[in-house]
Amino acid sequence: MPDEYILQMEGITKDFPGVRALDSVTFNVKKGHIHALVGENGAGKSTLMKVLSGVYPSGTYQGNIVINGEKQVFHTIKDSENRGIVIIYQELALIKELNIAENVCVGNEVSRFGVINWDESFLKTEKALKQVGLNENPLTSLASLGVGEQQLVAIAKALSKEARILVLDEPTATLSQEEAERLLKILLKLKEEGVTCIYISHRLKEVFDIADEITVLRDGKTVASYAKKELTESKLISLMVGRELIDIYPRRKHLLKEVIFEVRDWTVYNPAINKIISDVNFKLHKGEILGISGLVGAGRTELVMSLFNVWGKKASGNIFLEGKELHISNPGSAIKAGIALASEDRKRYGLVLNEDIKRNISLASLLKIAKASIINENEEIKYAEKYTSDLHIKTPSIEQRTLNLSGGNQQKVVLGKWLMTMPKVLILDEPTRGIDVGAKSEIYNIINDLVRLGLGVIVISSELPEIIGICDRILVMHEGRFTGELLAEEATQEKIMNYATGRIKEEVNQDG
Repeated sequence: MPDEYILQMEGITKDFPGVRALDSVTFNVKKGHIHALVGENGAGKSTLMKVLSGVYPSGTYQGNIVINGEKQVFHTIKDSENRGIVIIYQELALIKELNIAENVCVGNEVSRFGVINWDESFLKTEKALKQVGLNENPLTSLASLGVGEQQLVAIAKALSKEARILVLDEPTATLSQEEAERLLKILLKLKEEGVTCIYISHRLKEVFDIADEITVLRDGKTVASYAKKELTESKLISLMVGRELIDIYPRRKHLLKEVIFEVRDWTVYNPAINKIISDVNFKLHKGEILGISGLVGAGRTELVMSLFNVWGKKASGNIFLEGKELHISNPGSAIKAGIALASEDRKRYGLVLNEDIKRNISLASLLKIAKASIINENEEIKYAEKYTSDLHIKTPSIEQRTLNLSGGNQQKVVLGKWLMTMPKVLILDEPTRGIDVGAKSEIYNIINDLVRLGLGVIVISSELPEIIGICDRILVMHEGRFTGELLAEEATQEKIMNYATGRIKEEVNQDG
């Protein structure tokens, strides 16, 4: 094998009961390169990295791991780390109650005779923070940092373990565009310092921005590995999904009808974090997809959560549905009125992961299928099978635990749960976060079908191509206010960013 490869994974096969997750996968990474690993949800990317990291120990899979020409046997995560392999998952393994230095050193303490040397720990942390360009005191509480800065702390922690192969799994999924760009620049800098990086992302623009080589997995098999210059984005998408996607954003002409939902003079504050949603006005029509864009922290999520009365304290404002004023005291009253909110964090707020598909779909509609507090299981099965079929949820059974579904299918279960409530207004916060390009296209088609039936849909998204590609009209937020409004045909990423950063402000058209 060529000496230039720092990592070779040869013929990796991993089985779970009834499922072959990896089928003779080959994955070779050159020293000092950034190698992207891409594929649809369920393609085997995470499973392959868990084999590499020792989460799945030697003996639970077939095949070989070779580092610098030497065959490796990993029984634990620590074995993998001792060979310089560190993985940073999308859900960061950090402890918010601790400070930066404690997080960087936890599990890898500088100690003697069981006593931690804090002076050495601080020096070690300062060195790692300097490598990632984070100008913070090691004593700073992690909880006081933004998500982007916490991501840098996680990378600093990995570097403090003398990582030679750094694996990042969807590192920008929760970052703003500016934070993501900063992270990519740091990875390119680490590459210059000799750190090898395996980069897993559904954001193909990022892949093309930083990767040297790209390997595609599909259905647990290696499809191909290419130098980046040999690929186009359309070719890569075809390799990932096994077919050509003519139009990722399926644009359909929506027939806008009467106003179905209106928010007037909405002002909400949260004294705990000194954040305000200020004087927000907007209208939503039947058959319309209304986008809400803005940087992370602009107040998009807080706005829709405040409409459900689960964030902040209302200072003023009114909500109208079909011309009638609503008085929403809790999420239950919002749902009863005909408003549904699919949270940006489906795993934490949208699903009960250890429950099956059937129970998750019925979760927000138990009163519909219960009598005297007893659930009619036949009705629950009927609805679960209907939405599993209508939304094309890939599963062997509605009894399947939601935890075992791919990200795209989990998101479809969330949609099924809210569609069962028969909403008139559906609010989708980051509906395709962490979902592969093929599943995204399916979600977009589902949204189009819903508005064709007369629903009003609000979509919040950090991905500018998505917000431009699927919405009829776009409202842009900055610091808790709407600073601009664009029709789909006039929207560009540059215009949205100008409004999102506050460089340009205009009076938003209150007539919708």
